[in-house]
Amino acid sequence: MGDKQGRGPRKWVNLLLLVPCIAALWVPLYNFDEPRLFGIPFFYAWQLIWIWLGAGLTWIVYVVDWRGSDR
Repeated sequence: MGDKQGRGPRKWVNLLLLVPCIAALWVPLYNFDEPRLFGIPFFYAWQLIWIWLGAGLTWIVYVVDWRGSDR
């Protein structure tokens, strides 16, 4: 019973992992050539940006889960 006591907030932070998946799979959101970012069409720039954002969100979920497991 004591193991599940601090699990509430950590469970919800895992939903952050869905954000990059939705952003990458919802193609009509970024299916444009313009505007260009540093000469790269928006379609490719969007995907490159989400690589970094996805890694950052994954790190946040890892840290929150790791700190919660110390209790």
